[in-house]
Amino acid sequence: MEKTKTRRAPERPKATKVAEPAMVQETTVMEPKTAPKTKKRTIKRQDKQVYNCEFEIIKGGGIVFMLPQKGVTIYDKEKDTIREIRYCPNEPSIYVDEQSSNAMKQSVAFRDGRIFVPKNKPNLRDFLEVHPANSSNGGTTFRKVDKKQDAKDELEKEFLLTDAISVVRDRDINDLLPIAIYFGININASISDIRYSLLRIAKTKTKEFLESLDSPQVSCRATIQQAADYQILNMKSNGVYWFDSNQLIISVPVGQDAVDTMVRFCLTEKGASALSLIEERLDKLA
Repeated sequence: MEKTKTRRAPERPKATKVAEPAMVQETTVMEPKTAPKTKKRTIKRQDKQVYNCEFEIIKGGGIVFMLPQKGVTIYDKEKDTIREIRYCPNEPSIYVDEQSSNAMKQSVAFRDGRIFVPKNKPNLRDFLEVHPANSSNGGTTFRKVDKKQDAKDELEKEFLLTDAISVVRDRDINDLLPIAIYFGININASISDIRYSLLRIAKTKTKEFLESLDSPQVSCRATIQQAADYQILNMKSNGVYWFDSNQLIISVPVGQDAVDTMVRFCLTEKGASALSLIEERLDKLA
């Protein structure tokens, strides 16, 4: 009897392992760190109070100058009366009516034009501060030396000078020409020469120069002066006339300057129309 061979079932294909998707690692974006604001450090300083003081003779004085004390009187605002003062080192007051009968007067001497008053002599300081010869009281003999105020004044002068020099350097030449005319500078010279002349004015007459920048009088004077130069106006001692028609614009008082009189007139409401006509004629010449 034949043996039957059993067929072997086909093997199932091995299951393939599906690869799992790779895990995406999240990356945290770090914001850039801003540097912490540093606090501005305050520099400590000590403004020392000066108790000593100094006085100086305004003019002259010689080697030794003795300040008069006999019969020196001042007006006392608090008591509304005239009171006599004198310097007595051992007395607490400078007023004669408050000093004792044994008060001993002492001379007040400026040596080489100066006197130094220490803080332990307040009565001497008071005497000099209220003395009628002190410049702060209207006197002309001596003054208190205020170094802080002197430094402040000098600083202000330097700042004004710097401003004036900046104007000469930076402003358009057309803006500077009226000022040049006002100060009598030849505007027909080169621009460099005009600026140089204005620079000298700015250094020697700083305050007057700065005040002239936006002054209507300066602008008006420049217009009047140019009108006279270009024969639009005829300046005479008795009046200002139109050059072409010889018609009187304004009379000039005896002893007055024709240009000054015309400037004052043009800056009034009545003279505004004349100024406009002058400016119109000058524009046509440009």
